[in-house]
Amino acid sequence: MGSISWLWEQHRFLMYQCFLFPFAFLFYFLSKQGYLSLTHRYLFVSVGGCVLAVVTMGIYSLLLFTSTLVFILLVLSVDPSCVHIWAFGIQMLWQTFWHLLIQYREYYLHEPVSIRLFLAVSSLMLLTQRITSVSMDLQEKRIMLTCNTSSRRQTCVMILPLISYTLSFTTLLGGPLCSYSRFVLLMEGIGLSSPPSPLAVVFLKLIQVLLLQWARWCLIYFLKRNMYDPVNSGVLYGILWTWCLALVFRIQYYSHWRISEGLNNAVGFGFWEYSLADSSELSGLSDGDFWTTESSSRMSEYARQWNFTTALWLRRLVYIRCKHFPLFMCFGFSLWWHGLHVGHFVGFFTWAATVKADYRIHKHLWPEFSLTWRKIYIFLGWINTQMIVTCIAIAVEFRNMSGLRLLWGTYVGLFPFANIILLFILLKLERRC
Repeated sequence: MGSISWLWEQHRFLMYQCFLFPFAFLFYFLSKQGYLSLTHRYLFVSVGGCVLAVVTMGIYSLLLFTSTLVFILLVLSVDPSCVHIWAFGIQMLWQTFWHLLIQYREYYLHEPVSIRLFLAVSSLMLLTQRITSVSMDLQEKRIMLTCNTSSRRQTCVMILPLISYTLSFTTLLGGPLCSYSRFVLLMEGIGLSSPPSPLAVVFLKLIQVLLLQWARWCLIYFLKRNMYDPVNSGVLYGILWTWCLALVFRIQYYSHWRISEGLNNAVGFGFWEYSLADSSELSGLSDGDFWTTESSSRMSEYARQWNFTTALWLRRLVYIRCKHFPLFMCFGFSLWWHGLHVGHFVGFFTWAATVKADYRIHKHLWPEFSLTWRKIYIFLGWINTQMIVTCIAIAVEFRNMSGLRLLWGTYVGLFPFANIILLFILLKLERRC
């Protein structure tokens, strides 16, 4: 029982996801065999999401139910061209209220915050993605959700897929963002042209999660056995220790994304018949691969690969809609969406500035290098990217000044600082020219 308790405390989120796999496979089997009609499929995933929310979040599941109810009322009562403004404003205010309440209880009242509340707010952030994705689709007329509201049956037919999309048990606790139109096509297509059996794919992704968690355990063991001492430890050791600590945080994200992808695959999602990727892998829904992301030698490339579907959502929601300073506005909104902690301010604005610096540095240096120097440039760029990502991860995960003090004490914070200084130098040179 001791090992089970340890697993539960250390990997609560992953365990919740693992418990959902039997229900996901059951949904796939019943849909494939024709036992579930389309209406029953929508009911299965939405009721499953409601039950999951109550079991994992308790009373705080009302945060999600309130958001969903308000959004449904907006869809039914507001003109489609105006839904996005209302949905975005109300949802972000509701989410921000709970983020600030957590900070107030943590920093001013010094009270422990319930893990259920943290989980509810995390799910609320994902719900914001889905709600704003639908509202943008309505605004851009990519989907039509109009009906004769005097007909109760027709209204139910319209809102049931919407409720299923927002509260689906496959994406409630995590997972790649799927558009509403894609979700509807997937739900309709499972019974008509079933995707390939997901058993092998899900098993492979669960093995990958186990390997990632094993690597994370090894890093934690190393960090605990070789604690960093600001007085006696050397500069290189401090940099290596901090890099390993940041890698521990990032591996946890990769594990969550992988198991969420596997859960979506288990119900038959992620299979695009016309995808250029190998369709047998059900690889249409993914938030990023460890090797692909971590091998990035440029900050701009890393930013595009990290949490891939969220990056696309931020690009659509903020970047392409802002006429002035779109990059900084995009990362500024990401800061707001994540919770407005002190570490978030430093982390996300450092990220924005170093991505901007990467564009300028690459533009000036890459054409000047020979083939040999380009290889050296790529290697040094990878080290630079890893150090900057280390700073961002430490600042964001610690959330308070302790993370910033660690970065300053180990000199890792000099890497993004040097990039930002070089950015200003290049901008001044451009103005002179």
